[in-house]
Amino acid sequence: MRRAGRMVAEVLMLLRDRIRPGVTTLELDRIAENQCRKWKVKPAFKGYGGFPFTICASPNEQIVHGFPNDVPLLEGDILSIDFGLICDGFYGDHAITFPVGEVDQETRRLLEITSQSLQQGIDAARPDGFLSDISHAVQTCVEVAGYSVVREFVGHGIGRQLHEDPQIPNYGKPGSGPRLRPGMTLAIEPMVNAGKPGVKILDDGWTAVTVDGKRSAHFEHTVAITDNGPEILSRMDV
Repeated sequence: MRRAGRMVAEVLMLLRDRIRPGVTTLELDRIAENQCRKWKVKPAFKGYGGFPFTICASPNEQIVHGFPNDVPLLEGDILSIDFGLICDGFYGDHAITFPVGEVDQETRRLLEITSQSLQQGIDAARPDGFLSDISHAVQTCVEVAGYSVVREFVGHGIGRQLHEDPQIPNYGKPGSGPRLRPGMTLAIEPMVNAGKPGVKILDDGWTAVTVDGKRSAHFEHTVAITDNGPEILSRMDV
């Protein structure tokens, strides 16, 4: 799991360095797929449930599961990239929303709060705590800032399968659900809308967008519960 986590983090850092105005998300998808081929690992998303690409690329009002395409990114856009791979039979899963060039102050705040909500959710993933402690920590951070958490999509267990039990909503009261135990590995992933929480699915059957057309951000880490607390597996310094 650590090895898979380091790999997904490395790919997202590779993509980060290529994101600029004029680049297309289809180019980014090819970079990620080529890196998987170089490492002889399998992209986790391509073919999963019929999804046709290596990365989910979701700009601006797209929340998650966006299809890469040949439309150039523009200055001031944001781009959520969700990426997973399979290494030695184990999955890693990681998502970041990147600014494209310079973005306005409100957009920067949306990214900061979403990233902060992920960290607060991770901090709540303590052994002998409850699953909903994570959910509550994310929701509190987001709603205090005046944003909305997406309710249709949730985090999940992860390991030998991409999506395992338990599901991890980004909302809820603390102190309920399964107990958190050392050895659990979780994909914690707040999706945060600048406006209302409503979601609709586009005609491709995959791409989720905000109902009100306002921007959305998505951050995710693969996290292990240990005796000493949560350990982020999907980062470069692990």
